[in-house]
Amino acid sequence: MSFLYKNSLIKDGKPTNAAFLLFKKEDSYETAIELGRFQTEIIIKDSIRSKSDIITQIETVMNFVIKHINKEIIITGSPYNTQKWQYPLEAIREIITNMVIHRDYRSSSDSIVKIFNNRIEFYNPGRLPEEISVDDLLRNAYKSTPRNKIIAGCCKDMGIMEKYGSGIRRIINYFKEENMPLPTFENISEGFQVTVFSIETDLENENVGETVEKKVTEKVTEKVTEKVTEKVTEKVTEKVTEKVTEKVTENQQIILEKMTNKPTISAEELSFILDISLRKTKENIAKLKTKGIIERIGSDRGGYWKIIRK
Repeated sequence: MSFLYKNSLIKDGKPTNAAFLLFKKEDSYETAIELGRFQTEIIIKDSIRSKSDIITQIETVMNFVIKHINKEIIITGSPYNTQKWQYPLEAIREIITNMVIHRDYRSSSDSIVKIFNNRIEFYNPGRLPEEISVDDLLRNAYKSTPRNKIIAGCCKDMGIMEKYGSGIRRIINYFKEENMPLPTFENISEGFQVTVFSIETDLENENVGETVEKKVTEKVTEKVTEKVTEKVTEKVTEKVTEKVTEKVTENQQIILEKMTNKPTISAEELSFILDISLRKTKENIAKLKTKGIIERIGSDRGGYWKIIRK
């Protein structure tokens, strides 16, 4: 009882809303989280809904994510092999913990976790406070103001979270340590979303137009090679390839559109928008640069994209 009074979980002899959310015995819609494993944007392979107390939910969401991401076993020659997960698990747990603790429980919307082949989206009701921008968040130029102060305090005392205001930095550092694309953070509708990206190839979502174009180019080159000498083949192949690859694919059109609207857009953001792997996204960007359609001005971190022609 002293813990409950100490943490303001009992008021006037009755449990507070925070106490209900932390320790309720029965499932209820106030804490509903929708969890889904998506094969495509519309095809769901597995889904559950969690409606338990928020402490239990952290483990429920974590277990669902672990169930649906890849794990690589690295044989080192020692008696113990190394496990490498598709995403750094410490970062995933930090995201989930922040999602559950800082959710706006007054909203009628549910928290949503969507797992795709090459990314995971964590959406939570409740936008950033008006005085804090996403840029402030990334630069750590803000003072932490927990939405659910009592819940956050209890979770801190129980060791579930470390301290206020350091979660975003830890998440980013975990991905940097693994040399992985950095997560994106954004206000969406009436909530806040964190998206993490995998570096693995997503063959299921490769653009059909690009595949056809590649095959046509290879086929034409093969026919020319069979009928002419090596020197002539080189010139003809160059012309044919130029003719075939001059066409801008649908994905490349989207990339151009997004770069026009946001010249500082990253490859990771484009991969998320296109729903294809980061490798395929970078290949498309490289093709546009080769065709002389776009140019990178400045460094990878601080530069921007310049559209030369469309």
